[in-house]
Amino acid sequence: MAGGLVKYRHLSRNSAHRQALLRNLVTSLVKHESIQTSWAKAKEAQRLAEKLITLAKRNNEPCRRNAQAILFTPHDLMPKLFGELRERYLNRPGGYTRVLRTEPKSTYDQGDSAILEFVDGPKDMRFAVTAAAVARDRALGRESTDLTLKNRLKTVRYRKEGEKVFETMVKTMGKLDLGNIKSQTARGSGSGKTKGEDAAAA
Repeated sequence: MAGGLVKYRHLSRNSAHRQALLRNLVTSLVKHESIQTSWAKAKEAQRLAEKLITLAKRNNEPCRRNAQAILFTPHDLMPKLFGELRERYLNRPGGYTRVLRTEPKSTYDQGDSAILEFVDGPKDMRFAVTAAAVARDRALGRESTDLTLKNRLKTVRYRKEGEKVFETMVKTMGKLDLGNIKSQTARGSGSGKTKGEDAAAA
């Protein structure tokens, strides 16, 4: 674990192998915008990914060379890095990635697993989960909790047309009916008979 006298996680590898591993993870992250790996690898790759986005935001020749040295396939990903990703995070002061703990991938070693993803992207998990929570609250006719409202503010703060995109996602989640709320509501309303009707039916 990094901290104290240790500046970074060694990941049980020598320097060259460790750098190759992190470059590979960051290259996959830029390509797919969301990857699943171990918790320690995700935290170390997050540092390199944040640095890569900072280089893209500066957008000068030395930064392009440094970014090209990090990516394994720069000819494929440099246009995306200095185009789509740069525009997405141009007004965000920091925090371009997020690490989310998940259940262990392997049933044998039970090692800590995590998802490393770009925020405000098409695979932003917090954005989707928050939209699903809001859709559920609206279907049940109740107010959202303080935590849900806080997460909503975080997800739309720096996203382009954030509120509009969020409402679209809420409608999509409502149509999916992930919690079977509509069927439960219909079942509850269908069984709502009075005592007189139950006695007459008996």
